[in-house]
Amino acid sequence: MKNENTVHYLNTIGKKLLLYIPLIFWTTITLFPFIYIVILATKSPSEIYSFPPPLSIGKEWVETLVTNYQDLLSKTPFWKNLFNSFYTSTMATLLALFFCSLGGYGFAMFDFKGKNFLFGFMVLTMMIPQVINIVPYFIMMKTFGWLNTGKALYLPMVASAYGTFLMRQFISATIHRDLMDAAKIDGCSYFQFYYKVVIPLIKPALGTLGIITFLTCWNNFMQALVVMRTPESWTIPVALSRLNQMRVNVNPGAIMLGTTIAVIPMVIFFFVMSKMIIARLTEGSLKG
Repeated sequence: MKNENTVHYLNTIGKKLLLYIPLIFWTTITLFPFIYIVILATKSPSEIYSFPPPLSIGKEWVETLVTNYQDLLSKTPFWKNLFNSFYTSTMATLLALFFCSLGGYGFAMFDFKGKNFLFGFMVLTMMIPQVINIVPYFIMMKTFGWLNTGKALYLPMVASAYGTFLMRQFISATIHRDLMDAAKIDGCSYFQFYYKVVIPLIKPALGTLGIITFLTCWNNFMQALVVMRTPESWTIPVALSRLNQMRVNVNPGAIMLGTTIAVIPMVIFFFVMSKMIIARLTEGSLKG
């Protein structure tokens, strides 16, 4: 009996090792670039360009980190650029969650003339590369007087085709029309049904769309490069790119420090929203 338990225990350990070793290996490969960025943020230019490359934090890392931080602030209004990214990403996320969920609610719960054509045409626009829209996008932003303003970055994202498509598919699979008919008999308006019934039931989808929208707007480089013309209006991707393009006295440690700080809000937002998604899915499974 003891031999059988020992064999079963060893088989269990072996299976876990076969599962965990590849996971640990790929996790290490995935996290290494981020860890290396943090290490380079504490190094001077001579140390960064040395061979072999530095793989550990040195003894005088505090002094070097302060020097890189001062150099970063002297070359660009970094905290203003960070605020610009946070502001535009937050506004784009909040507005996209409202308008995309409202559009998905309309496509999923109502029948109207041309519904399938409009939905198909909207999905078709997802196949158009963004780079093709750069010239008309710039002309529109200039005509509206939105150059060097956050509106030029977050307003075009408030009703994305992908977000509306995602909301429509999730609402169609989650909410039955009979539920809306019953709510209508009880005196609930269409918007009250959307606010009180639809929104609570689609929170996992809202969390997913929130993560996608926030990260997309935060990493938006092409549009920000086109419409943000002054250093005070730059977002983080543009600011770090401009800092890297300086021909004189380029400090790679300062760039790595700015990159490290820029990654932190994305990581925090991702973990907060992912926990909300998991909590809502778990809550739904327990209630079911």
